[in-house]
Amino acid sequence: MFRIWFKIVKDNHLVKDTVIEDGSDETRTHKVFHALEAACYEFDLGQPVWLDKTVRDFQRHAKARFYQDNFIEAIHFDYMEIQVIEE
Repeated sequence: MFRIWFKIVKDNHLVKDTVIEDGSDETRTHKVFHALEAACYEFDLGQPVWLDKTVRDFQRHAKARFYQDNFIEAIHFDYMEIQVIEE
């Protein structure tokens, strides 16, 4: 089971969070993109853009943060963090 945790943080406080599970036979990359799409739908957000730094952080640590630079529209929080919990 693949599980990924999404957190929205403002002023160092957790505002919202959700865990998305995926038991399909897709690749890890597809699972991450599908989970990101589901979490953004749940949080009513546009999907963020994966910048080079975001990709590197996610590859190294299985964790990444999406700041205002990653979003096209204005966001009302400091960042959204994603973290793989279980693969």
